[in-house]
Amino acid sequence: MKRARLSLLCWLALSPLVLISLFPFMVMLVTALKPLSEIFTYPPRFLPQRPSFDAFGEMWNATRFALALRNSIEIAVESTLCTLVVAVPAAYALARMQFRLAGAYRQFLLVVQMLSPILLVLGLFRLMASIPWGDGTLVNTRIGIIIPYAGFQMTFAVWMLSSYFAAIPREIEEAAWMDGCTRLRAIRSIFLPLALPAISVTGIVAFVAAWNEFAVALTLLRDVDRQTVTLQVVNLVAGRYSVEWNQVMAATLAATVPVAAVFTWLQRYMVRGLTFGAIQ
Repeated sequence: MKRARLSLLCWLALSPLVLISLFPFMVMLVTALKPLSEIFTYPPRFLPQRPSFDAFGEMWNATRFALALRNSIEIAVESTLCTLVVAVPAAYALARMQFRLAGAYRQFLLVVQMLSPILLVLGLFRLMASIPWGDGTLVNTRIGIIIPYAGFQMTFAVWMLSSYFAAIPREIEEAAWMDGCTRLRAIRSIFLPLALPAISVTGIVAFVAAWNEFAVALTLLRDVDRQTVTLQVVNLVAGRYSVEWNQVMAATLAATVPVAAVFTWLQRYMVRGLTFGAIQ
């Protein structure tokens, strides 16, 4: 009973913060349900008088949103996997192995992480345009956008994972070695399951960063069939004399669904990962 009261008090204390956090999503949903004639009425009304889902269907057809959604999911997932495939071994080596210039390497990761992707857009375009791929270059290809996304998140992933990996006791692996496990088997069977929360948190951050990225995608993706969700949402606003805000809000709301699904799916790993090492 005491625990239930404490939980209720915590929820009551956090309810204003929850309402503030959910308010933008409520505005998006309410605006998406309004007909265009109700959006600019004066005095303004928050709730629609005649709610309708027509804006979702119109937006879906006008922007080829299904194709853009698939492109964003594929690019975000593949770039996240590429990031983790390289970052996990690098972070393990940084946390477990002693080598020269380890401190300089950490400082290099920190300095590189400070660089904004938009500063490198021109150089990236020239680089991708100089690499032959198929009948053309890496410009306007999916692999040409996955590689920069993975590279941008690599330094953050290595830096974050190395700190998590260092919190896992070395004695656990040493005990496995004494039992006859090789280093590779100990990593696969013992170390990686313990590090799964940290890897999940890093994967979530990399996925969200790739999902929300705009400048590099705008520079490298030319074909409409290859564009991502962020580009299609901007296309509903940019270069138009009149903006249909109900469609814009419908597209924005639909673009948040995959990210929310990933957070919901990996929520327990994320909570464990954020607190990982706090009681070591």
